[in-house]
Parts: sequence; C-alpha cells; structure tokens
Amino acid sequence: MKMVLKKTPKKRKWETFPGRNKFYCDGRIMMAKQTGVFYLTLVLILVTCGLFFTFDCWFLAEQLTPIIPVIGAVLFLFVIGTLLRTSFSDPGVLPRATPDEAADLERQIDVANGSTGYRPPPRTKEVVINGQTVKLKYCFTCKIFRPPRASHCSLCDNCVERFDHHCPWVGNCVGKRNYRFFYMFILSLSFLTVFIFAFVITHIILNSQRIGFLSALKDSPVVVCFFSVWSIVGLSGFHTYLISSNQTTNEDIKGSWSSKRSKDNYNPYSYGNIFTNCCAALCGPLPPSEQVAAIWASICMHACGHRLSGSFPPTLPIPHRPEGAFSLFLQFSCSVL
Repeated sequence: MKMVLKKTPKKRKWETFPGRNKFYCDGRIMMAKQTGVFYLTLVLILVTCGLFFTFDCWFLAEQLTPIIPVIGAVLFLFVIGTLLRTSFSDPGVLPRATPDEAADLERQIDVANGSTGYRPPPRTKEVVINGQTVKLKYCFTCKIFRPPRASHCSLCDNCVERFDHHCPWVGNCVGKRNYRFFYMFILSLSFLTVFIFAFVITHIILNSQRIGFLSALKDSPVVVCFFSVWSIVGLSGFHTYLISSNQTTNEDIKGSWSSKRSKDNYNPYSYGNIFTNCCAALCGPLPPSEQVAAIWASICMHACGHRLSGSFPPTLPIPHRPEGAFSLFLQFSCSVL
C-alpha cells in the first residue's frame, strides 16, 4: 500500500498573531480590536460633508464659483484616503521573541551574572544615542528589549516601534509606519472643517439678505462643524509642534526630554532644524511591515535592524539617520519611484 502524506498548510504570521488586533483581506488590513469609535469618525465625516454638499455647495456654486464644490470634493477624498491608510496599516508592531530567542537571552544574562540557574532578565538597559543616555525597557509580554522610542500598547497588547499613542478615533495605534498618514489626516481634516465652516457662514450671510437670518440658519445644518473645528485645528497644531521638534506624544506627555528633569537633558533624536525634523517625519522611507510578511525567519533575524538582544552595544547611533533634509527628500522620491 502506498502511504499518502498530507501536507499541512503553512500558516502565515498574521494567522497566529498573539496580539489583540483584527486582520482582514488575507492579513493586508490590520486594525485594533475596538473599532466602534473609528466607524463613528467615518460616519461623522460622511454626514457632515454630505450635508454640506447637499445644502450649501449648489448655492455657492451658483452665486460665487463652481470651483468651491471641486475643492471640497478633493479635500474630502484626501481626508477619507488618509484616514483609511492610517486605520488599516501596521503601525510598526515589533514581533515577539520566539521561545528559542527568549531562552537564548536568558542564557546570556545568566552567563553575564555568573549564574547557571534561572534569573529573570533585567528590566532596563542603558545605551547612548548622540551623547544622551537612553534606557531600554524589557517587555515581559513580548520577551524583548524594546528599541528606543518603542512602547507596549496595553489595548492592542503589542510593542510598537516609535509609539506615539493609541487613537480610538482611527481604530489603531499610531507609530512609525502610519504616523505620517495620521498627521496628514488630521491636517487635511482641519483644512476641510475650516473650509466647510467658512463657506457655511458665507452661505448664511448671502441667504440672510433674502430670507432673513433665522431662515438662512435653518437651511445650513452643517453649522455644527463650529463645535468641532477648534478641537481638530488644535490637535493639528499640537502634532505640528511634535513633528517640528521630532518628538512623540508619548515622550511629550512623559516629559522625557524636558529640561526640568535635568539641565543636560535634551532630545537626541532632533536634527536641530525644524525643516529637517519635518522631512524626517513626513518624507523618510517607511520600513516594511513586520507582521504580514510571509517568511517568519527573516522577520526574526532582521526586524528592520532594531532587534535588541543581550549583546546590545553600549553606544547606539540613530538607525538610518540621513545627513540632512535634501537626502531625506531624495530617499522619499526614490521610494515613490
């Protein structure tokens, strides 16, 4: 009799993902587990813009110029595109250590401590980045030393590279791989809300000359954007400040580089130039996703060059740090082409 061996299908990384994220479209879309607020964000944008295009655009196109609905449509499409790009992408989740990697790390620590028995790994390590001492924390969930600026998100249960914050409004963490799209989303949303609010007021003023102010106000229901425009514009201004100083929300809240901690405390990641900091955040090359790749071994070995083990060097330069804004622009152009 002939033996028929059945090949077990090889599962991809996202199918055995240990975090709390949800995946769609064969692992190409990655979101947080709680997505209710994201759908609320989508509904608010669609309803507000729908009311504007229904009640205001036709009047403004007849009375002023037909370019108004065109500009509004372009802004609307850009807002939706950047929102979906932020929400559906991997924010920069770091893969957890395999059992062999975790055991190897523990053996290295035992050798360093002169002990053959089990001893839990230290909670922190110190490295030097551009003359500034930075502590690396050990994550007992992921079994790795987190790279600089990485943090563990308690909602998604993942370590995220260059973690900014977990944003329920976009239904995802905001990190190294989707921060630029998050910033473009809130910035374009600010332009859209200001655009809608300004032309709603224009519609009310023009219409009130014919039918009175109260009647004109009833005909423009999207005046509700008055209550949201200030918070959105304020949020855009805050993240513009963070980008110009090359900080994250997590670092700003903790005061990691505040001079109040120490006179010699400074931000080692800043390029010392606002324009270069902005180019680094918005135009630098994006690392590949470490969660939807097909080959698990290459992910474990390379991990974008940031995988930290027990033999981590005492001095750490910023990885892939370009020399200036022009080289950043060239890298961005080459990645697009």
